[in-house]
Amino acid sequence: MKNKKALRILFTGLFLIFLAGCNSKTETAKINKEPYSDQQSLLGTYVQVRIYDDGKKDVLEKAFARVKELGDKITVNEKGSEIDAVNEQAGIKPVKVSDDVYPLIKRAYEYSEDSSGGFDMAIGPITQLWHIGFDDARKPSQEEIDQALKLVDYHKVKLNDKDQTVYLEEKGMELDLGAIAKGYITDEVVKVLKDNGVTTAIVDLGGNVFVLGHSPRGKDMDWNVGIQDPNKARNTVIGTIQESNKTLVTSGIYERYLKVDGKTYHHLFDPKTGYPFDNDIAGVTVITDKSIDGDGLSTAVFSMGVKKGLEFAEGLKDVDVIFVTKEDKVYVSKDIEDIFELGKESGYTMGDRKDLK
Repeated sequence: MKNKKALRILFTGLFLIFLAGCNSKTETAKINKEPYSDQQSLLGTYVQVRIYDDGKKDVLEKAFARVKELGDKITVNEKGSEIDAVNEQAGIKPVKVSDDVYPLIKRAYEYSEDSSGGFDMAIGPITQLWHIGFDDARKPSQEEIDQALKLVDYHKVKLNDKDQTVYLEEKGMELDLGAIAKGYITDEVVKVLKDNGVTTAIVDLGGNVFVLGHSPRGKDMDWNVGIQDPNKARNTVIGTIQESNKTLVTSGIYERYLKVDGKTYHHLFDPKTGYPFDNDIAGVTVITDKSIDGDGLSTAVFSMGVKKGLEFAEGLKDVDVIFVTKEDKVYVSKDIEDIFELGKESGYTMGDRKDLK
């Protein structure tokens, strides 16, 4: 996980929030037509927070302070980074981490287990080898990949809940939490907003979007969220969905990639092969209550392909998914079949599950 060298926080799709005019949403909170808004370049991506509650402009500063605080603890190759300290002590000794970082690492371990290693928190040696998305990106030799794969095994990440320590059993092992860190930070920003009395807001960490409360368009109205087309320029959507108090997270093959000898390699790596996942998915959007879950699940279901990914997601509580395939088909989980609207001129068609293999 590297921030410009470190925090492997990715542009995972852009969600467009369509807003119209508004009036007071409740008797106790005045909701403004235009939000208090700030956007900053942090964590190797953009961060934007929009707050619609009247008189809550000062909360923007607190929200961004939290992003910076967590970034300093999670970013690798930065003085004081806790993840960096864990990686540096691989094969040497356990490292005690803070109350901010330990829950993130523990959740990453749980997702590594739940996905049977499709998401592997110890993928660092592989992602660093390819370094896709950075100026020095390259296709490694098979020998290099084989050597790095020996160090990719989340089972060798030892957690001690009592002492709150993390130990990587072999030298050269590296945590890479880029596939889950943005979600964790998004949730922490939402927590700051709620703790400061904010009821209506949008948090966007480079595509990890959380829509808090109801839309300013009217009392009890959901936000109208557009889902980015994985094959088109940013701001082009394939369809929309109505949501409130939900987060939407996308993983896709379109935003970061490397071309070598006419072949394209994307940034989502299979921990078993050391190469990018090779399946039928162009992009997947996960809708959940918490962004950290959306982050972890987006990688997990991506690793499974559309058929197994749909089945896996539908077996979970309060989780919905939207898959876009390389064949320009769209598949959605059963609970949102009636509320997801595919754009008539999107160029995509809804797929038939019977055709999935």
